[in-house]
Formats: sequence, structure tokens, C-alpha cells
Amino acid sequence: MTTATLAGPVPRWARWAAHAVPLLVLPSGLWRIALGVGIPVGFTGELGRLYHAPGWITPYVFALTLAAEAVALLTLGLVRPWGEVVPGWVPRLGGRRIPTALPVTVAAIGALALTLIAIPTVALWNGPENMGDPDAPQGLAGWIMTACYAPQLAWPPLLAAVTVAYWRRRRGRR
Repeated sequence: MTTATLAGPVPRWARWAAHAVPLLVLPSGLWRIALGVGIPVGFTGELGRLYHAPGWITPYVFALTLAAEAVALLTLGLVRPWGEVVPGWVPRLGGRRIPTALPVTVAAIGALALTLIAIPTVALWNGPENMGDPDAPQGLAGWIMTACYAPQLAWPPLLAAVTVAYWRRRRGRR
């Protein structure tokens, strides 16, 4: 079964993938918010002092979490009508068709950037060099942190696949 947008039907798998992206980003955001509000997440020693420094960590992790979720939610535009036509409530642009190349280019660059960010962040941070630091979360806290960040590894390939589906759907329609 598929759903329809202006350019035609959206494959079910693409709809599911687009909706999965914000959910995959959510666990890391919740983990960061826990850190930001002072819940002990396993950092000790020098790292504990750094990440629990009064003032700077809370607004930083909240802003990072909101930004990540907002960007993840944009994936839905590749399977929804507002990704093809500017919504009517937008002043002076409402109702205008969005050129196919614009979301495809932005999403493709996003998928590449996320690949360059997500793999080093998740794979390298949680590798033996960093997780072996005695001040980094260890044991259960380390596993929880890894479990919260690991789903983000699926974000780049899901975004790339949904982007290709969007391009295929819209390329024949002008």
C-alpha cells in the first residue's frame, strides 16, 4: 500500500523510513537532555567536571537536541505534500511548487554530512580509546549511552533511500 502526494504514490517503505528517522534521533536527544539537567549519566573525574560545569552544558544540549530533531523531521517533507508545494500559509510563497532539485540536493548533502558526522561520533567515540577513558561512562552507563547513540547510524542511509524515492517519484513530473 502507498500514500499519494502531488507527484504520485509514496512507497510504503519510504513512508516508514521517513517516519523512523525522527524516532531514531530521539534516544540520543533524551540522553543529552538527561546530561543537561544534571542526571548522572556516568561521566566522572575531569570529564564529569567538564560536562557538569554550571551554565554552559544545559543550553548547549537542549539546542543541539532541538536542532537534530528539527532536521530529522524535515525527512518527512520527502514523503508529504509540503515537500512538493510550499504550504498555503507561507506568505508570498504559499502554493508554489518546490523544484525537485532543491530538496534532493539538500537531502543528499545532508545524508553525506550525516555520514561524515554520525560514523565518527558513534563508532569512534564509543570505541576503546574513548570508552576506555576512566572518566567516560563505564559498565551499564556506557551501554546506555551507546544504545542511545547507535540508532543514529541508520539516519544517513534511510535519508539517502528516501531521497532517491522522492527523486524517482518527482523526476517525471514538472
